[in-house]
Amino acid sequence: MKYLTIKELPESERPYEKCEKYGPQVLTDSELLAIIIRSGNKNERSTELAYKVLSMNGNRFGISVLNHVSRNELLKIKGIGRVKAVQLLAVAELSKRMSMDMKRDAIVFKTSETVAGFFMERMRHLETEQTRLVLLDMKLKLISEKVIFEGTVGMAPMEPREILREALRADAVFFILLHNHPSGDPTPSENDINTTRRIKEAADYIGIKLRDHIIIGDNRYVSLKEYGAF
Repeated sequence: MKYLTIKELPESERPYEKCEKYGPQVLTDSELLAIIIRSGNKNERSTELAYKVLSMNGNRFGISVLNHVSRNELLKIKGIGRVKAVQLLAVAELSKRMSMDMKRDAIVFKTSETVAGFFMERMRHLETEQTRLVLLDMKLKLISEKVIFEGTVGMAPMEPREILREALRADAVFFILLHNHPSGDPTPSENDINTTRRIKEAADYIGIKLRDHIIIGDNRYVSLKEYGAF
């Protein structure tokens, strides 16, 4: 049986042509991904490679698998090289950022549950510690958020001066700190508690309020405020 490339398929079965004629909403997940992948290998079309990517999570087939796979895992699929792997990861990151951008204006960061839920998927899979600063206005609406420190597997340093400089620059009334524990266990360390207290004291002195410091684990979190750390 002769192997048919994408170009040899009937026009109605080619992802590019279907997208141009009917719009991207009619395409399956495999077809959408095939447009990103572009070309297959000598034995498989891009649509078949896309299907393999979507099947990487044995328990669940679907586009969300891209949020849970690494570059090295993608490279194990024959036909997915360095460029394709990076493109797929970029698509996943774009989708997460678009989703968050649509939500952010409607969210009031009033509870630890809301804050943790907003950042959980971005931080729970990180392999090293990362600290994020979330700046809020008087109504607890998001002004901005950014990664302020990157650490090792076991530590992400936090300096009050850098945190407060960013808060003052943004004219923030409140701020929240988040960092992840790559082990998956969000239990705070003694250093987490002492550092948080030091930052809160410095913030109180200049009139900016620390709302919370949340530690992200693997689908779990700990609010240091609720923990009684400050």
